Amino acid sequence: MKKQFDPKLDYRNTNSLWGGVLVETLYRSGLRAAVISPGSRSTPLTMAFARHPGIEAIPVLDERSAAFFALGLARQHHRPVALLCTSGTAGANYFPAIIEAQESGVPLLVITADRPPEMRECRSGQTIDQQKLYGSHVNFHHEFPVPQATLPMLRYLRQTTAHAWERTQWPFAGPVHLNAPFRDPLPPIEDGTAGALRTALDEAKFFAALKPLDLLEAIPQGRLRFGGRGVIIAGQTRSRDPVAYASAVGTISRKLGWPVLADALSPLRHHAQLVSNLVTTYDFIARSATLTAQLQPDHVLCLHDWPTSKALRQWLQTDDLAVTFVSSHPQNPDALHSRSRLLRCPVESLAGVVQSGGKSKGWLAGWLEADRQMTRRMKRALAATDELFEGRVSALLPAMLPKGTPLWVANSMPVRDLEYFCPANRRGLVVHCNRGANGIDGTLSTALGLAHGNRPAVLLTGDLALLHDTNGFLAVLKFRGSLTIVLINNRGGGIFGHLPVARFEPFEEFFATPQQADFRKLCAAYGAGHVLVRNQTHLKKLLGKLPPRGVRVLEMRTDRQRDAATRKELFARLATSNL
Repeated sequence: MKKQFDPKLDYRNTNSLWGGVLVETLYRSGLRAAVISPGSRSTPLTMAFARHPGIEAIPVLDERSAAFFALGLARQHHRPVALLCTSGTAGANYFPAIIEAQESGVPLLVITADRPPEMRECRSGQTIDQQKLYGSHVNFHHEFPVPQATLPMLRYLRQTTAHAWERTQWPFAGPVHLNAPFRDPLPPIEDGTAGALRTALDEAKFFAALKPLDLLEAIPQGRLRFGGRGVIIAGQTRSRDPVAYASAVGTISRKLGWPVLADALSPLRHHAQLVSNLVTTYDFIARSATLTAQLQPDHVLCLHDWPTSKALRQWLQTDDLAVTFVSSHPQNPDALHSRSRLLRCPVESLAGVVQSGGKSKGWLAGWLEADRQMTRRMKRALAATDELFEGRVSALLPAMLPKGTPLWVANSMPVRDLEYFCPANRRGLVVHCNRGANGIDGTLSTALGLAHGNRPAVLLTGDLALLHDTNGFLAVLKFRGSLTIVLINNRGGGIFGHLPVARFEPFEEFFATPQQADFRKLCAAYGAGHVLVRNQTHLKKLLGKLPPRGVRVLEMRTDRQRDAATRKELFARLATSNL
């Protein structure tokens, strides 16, 4: 067991002592990483974080990139990460990642340094109104007073900081904002204002009561009975124990005799050996009038969230289905506005209490046969496409990657192609995507955070998502780990080719937004590796053994318009198949 760190606070001035108490409180509560962007006003906290031997302090220049990097770290470790920036517009750059953290239920502790009250609203430089800067997008907001070197105020600081830490995780995970004003002197210059507390403050006793939060999760009381023609739908989730999670869902499925429709972002699709009733071709099934008539459910048990598939959601929305959601997120999870009820508990706790109220003969067998047939037809259809068709990459990726690889997937076409074409597998991939707000911002930075200090990871992204976050490459110098970026470069926004707007002008310039970036030169500028992928065999060789460190881009150049046409033709062919 790691020896408890003796804080030995810095008493050289009031700010250094204040910063030390705040940081030690967070450490005792469970903080292990802080992502810090440079600035003057945040100096007391930067020094405290950087000097603490129990906390990894990671400098990231661009605040938007820093926030998404922290988001990736928090996703990887399933615990809060601290963010620190200076005053002014610096904190405003955190906003996209904070929104994603709230929508995805990712814990972040955001600290924005600020000018003291007398320097506000008087044209003082680098000063804006930072009060409740993030509005309703945080679990909790608090502004500290200007630091004071008294025992009562240090106790207040300790307890308020501990409460803020708790609010990043309870009653639900999400971001918390602390605004921290400081007067000069900002560096740890000896000024005699805090020296008297060296003997008055018993540090061991002062921090003794702090400990990591113990979250008690609700377990359903009694028995839960489901019967008839039902399906289990599993959306994205961040499970601490994917094997236990998949085993629990497999047990529920067997008890009820219901198929499990699992998104590619769910651990279930990548632990198929534990979920015998797994269905992965539901998007194609949902496009078939014949199959939707045969396989229409009466009840849906939805785990966490609806999958990415628009076709599935539209099908389920045609009838006023009874839906039971299992979610710990505080928001209403049902964008389809079904006849729904909500169970706020871990999925794992359901396995022991779920009971079947009667199985419908042939129901499960019909679903599994439809999935087997559709899987075979999809494989044949993919085999007939061009070798560098974007969908083939998603279909082959699980088999190419080492088992257990952390995989970050960009929004827009990559996450959809993965849902369409990624097969059920036993590879144990740990798949993530920013599907809270579904934006492309912060794609690279979040992937770097996910990979930092982790096993070698992979990012699957399109060109626009990568270009939107090129400042993420600035973190490469401090990055500790390995990230391989599989770049689908179709020179524009491929997803828009599947929308009705594609039939209208000026489509290409304002929606497809074609680009001519030279990724080889871009990578060279930031010290990242670059390889132009020739074919599938070349890609398989590059992914079979991931490098132990560094960042590299594997660029696959594809034809955006041709691939959009290929998807449409494939969808139409599978939808009209007679199984």
